[in-house]
Amino acid sequence: MTITGSDATADAPEEDVAIRLRDTSVYFGMDRGRSMVLNGVDADIRRGEVLGVIGESGSGKSMFASALLDAVPEPGVTTGEVTYYPEEGEPVPVTDLSKAELRSLRWEEISMVFQGAMSSFNPVVTIRTHFVETLSAHDYDVDRGLARATDLLADLYLDPERMLESYPHELSGGMKQRVLIALSLVLDPEVLVMDEPTAALDLLMQRSIISLLEEIKEKHDLTIVFITHDLPLVADLADRLAVLYAFEFAEIGPAEEVLETPAHPYTRALLNATPNLSAPLEEMRPIEGESPDPVNIPKGCSYHPRCPLADEECQQIDPGPYDAGADHDVHCHHWEQSIEDLDVAFEETVDVGTRPSAAGRASGEPVVSLSDVEVTFGSANDGWFDFGDDETVTAVDGVSFDIYENDVLVLVGESGCGKTTLGKTAVGLQKPTGGTVEYRGRDVWEGASGSSLSDDEARRALQIVHQDPGSSLNSHQRVRTILEQPLKRWHPDLDGNDRRERILGMLEYVGITPPGDYVDRYPHQLSGGEKQRVALIRSMLINPDLILADEAVSALDVSLRVGMMDMMIDLQDSFNTSFLAVSHDLSNARYLAEKTGGRIGVMYLGELVEIGPAEQIIHDPQHPYTQALRWATPELGSETEETESPIRSIDIPDPKNPPSGCRYHTRCPEAREVCVEREPELVDVGEGASQPTACLRAQDDPDYRMSESITDDV
Repeated sequence: MTITGSDATADAPEEDVAIRLRDTSVYFGMDRGRSMVLNGVDADIRRGEVLGVIGESGSGKSMFASALLDAVPEPGVTTGEVTYYPEEGEPVPVTDLSKAELRSLRWEEISMVFQGAMSSFNPVVTIRTHFVETLSAHDYDVDRGLARATDLLADLYLDPERMLESYPHELSGGMKQRVLIALSLVLDPEVLVMDEPTAALDLLMQRSIISLLEEIKEKHDLTIVFITHDLPLVADLADRLAVLYAFEFAEIGPAEEVLETPAHPYTRALLNATPNLSAPLEEMRPIEGESPDPVNIPKGCSYHPRCPLADEECQQIDPGPYDAGADHDVHCHHWEQSIEDLDVAFEETVDVGTRPSAAGRASGEPVVSLSDVEVTFGSANDGWFDFGDDETVTAVDGVSFDIYENDVLVLVGESGCGKTTLGKTAVGLQKPTGGTVEYRGRDVWEGASGSSLSDDEARRALQIVHQDPGSSLNSHQRVRTILEQPLKRWHPDLDGNDRRERILGMLEYVGITPPGDYVDRYPHQLSGGEKQRVALIRSMLINPDLILADEAVSALDVSLRVGMMDMMIDLQDSFNTSFLAVSHDLSNARYLAEKTGGRIGVMYLGELVEIGPAEQIIHDPQHPYTQALRWATPELGSETEETESPIRSIDIPDPKNPPSGCRYHTRCPEAREVCVEREPELVDVGEGASQPTACLRAQDDPDYRMSESITDDV
């Protein structure tokens, strides 16, 4: 991508350009002023490249994608030039096309894969009908198109016959996303625009789809614009990276160069804020401050309120693109100083010493103990809701562990593996169908009826922070009312003034300042990070013993995750609270567990397959599934060589009919015949600290050594 300006590099030749933008803006008229969500960008997207566009939520990424197809929703207005250059024929001025011409352009020449795969499908028609309707709408030969669809689905490791006859709800999230990619390519477009296409998927599925995109790009000669807030995810895929900040491009250049020697302070800060499996914990730090309001973009450099290098020039003069190297442009007056001195400017005194692990406190009494816990759903004998379907799903199957005071245990695994169900069972929100859950030695469900705990003390001591703070906070109540409720319930002795002072103190403690300005706001008036902090305060106000943090940072920008986890750790130090965290991201799990001396537990199809200290789980995983999660976690600046996928099958088995023996044997590259027959137990195989692992190979079982391999030589 080339950004034009007084100091910019020359335009790329037209034969090398697929789409060109010049002074392109998108704005929405609002009562309080014009909301500029894309601000005068110039860009060349080159034919045959993968351009990665990265930035925080609200930086303008989706508006950039919509502008490429002139698909900005009303009442948004697009200005400037967007020109498409087909391989054959005259240039096409996209913003000047009629509606009929745009309909043709939007699937036949430039296609788009949206973030939410489920919302892209009609739930009442089959996948075949989606393909037929798309082909018919563009006067494309249906039989020929379905033959191409079959090939595309097979290329994406899907069963074409099964996919075409299925309804959307019958497919997993990863399947739906791959079907959507196939649908977007069925008319053989030249350009594929992907807006956060893997945001809702697990690490293994994300990594698999990225690998598939590389294959499809070469096979179908595609130009791809990949838009994401997850920098590590796109790092290996992209030829060039374009960093968006405050609706403008801050830096554009070759992917490897931008990652190794970022020239813009924001790019460097974004890299430092990204959780990583290999980088030292002290190098990870949040970006201070907030992104600008689109109605009130700062004068001069839009990043200057958050930049440690900003001076008067930055405050007054908008930095034009500077040449930071071959094909590398940066919008920063002090980019040379940024490269040399920015690490020093960001330097902070951070105590990253870890606390004693749970194994070292094993002699103490646990706060919560789970013993052989099972949770089953879907029985036909469930009373009123019996629809004649006798299929059951065992979401949790025989899991045991203890959580101690001031402890941290992070559960990781793919969607549907039982993490959240197990977490809710641990804090008394889900009644187990087998086994026991004890709080300080007492069975929390003993004597309880229905789904309500009989123990008020346990109900107060066991709390939850949900994944989506927007849905967990009452949208019709002010922050003050939301935070007063737990105090009124559990501390009735406090009067109104005491409650207000406690609430203001907690808001200030977590960095929501000035607190008096926030207590009367509604949730929609808060940012995502502020909403999550309010949700965390609500659970902390009653001083619980254990908090279930269910994907508490996954909905936040990567730039906010480290800050949120740091705040959780600070609150834990102050309140002596334990955390049972749930995450599908191994990098986040490593940061939270390693910094607290906690543990990571790996779940697969309802079972705990490995548990141990973060350092050992990350750097010496014993179970093949843990190794696969480690492989699937994208890293920045990693010098490790690219290795082949350690999983034999992309898709997880149906939990209604889990595999016999070791449930991972259908995907494990080391599986043998005995793995089909015997279910391995959790046995300590780690050196030093405890690291129980449910794997016959890791346990050096003699039956495993004598058994024949069942894997294909692929």
